[in-house]
Amino acid sequence: MSEEFEVKGPHEEVLEANEESSGFNGRLAVMTAVMATIGAILSYEASVTLGEAIIFKNEASIQKTNASDQWNFYQAKNNKQSLSELAAKLTTGKDQVDSKNDALHYATEKSDIKKKAEEFEKLSHKADENSEHSMHLHHRWATGTTALQIAISLAAITLLTRRRWLQYASMTCALVGFGFGICAWFGI
Repeated sequence: MSEEFEVKGPHEEVLEANEESSGFNGRLAVMTAVMATIGAILSYEASVTLGEAIIFKNEASIQKTNASDQWNFYQAKNNKQSLSELAAKLTTGKDQVDSKNDALHYATEKSDIKKKAEEFEKLSHKADENSEHSMHLHHRWATGTTALQIAISLAAITLLTRRRWLQYASMTCALVGFGFGICAWFGI
């Protein structure tokens, strides 16, 4: 009875190992490409929301300046009203009547100016809120991008070391990054 044994040479063993690792390498390469693509999208969205936050903050500053201008105008009218009231107390006849009319006129103008100043303050507050929201979303996008970059780095280390646990760590980081992207997408 002759039994046949298959004896493999070193060359055949290397070829078989390469076939097994090429599947591993291929899966890791596809995973890395997907992570890089998602990371690029998250990075773009982070840039967009940062730009929006800056624009809203600029708008808030403009509206605050407009409100300040209106309050200064209000104060000037208040000073004129006070002077007219003083003039009405110190004068008699036609000058007294004119001073009282001026005081009433300034009081009416002040109420309109006050309304405008309060509207500008509301616009400024709304723009500040929008800026804060955009910055919050920017941080979500940026955190997602960072997590995906870490995942890509771990995938590269996985290729070099062939450690499965690093592959799982890479996938976990990728899922965390993707999760932050989803939260930002829905405005959470």
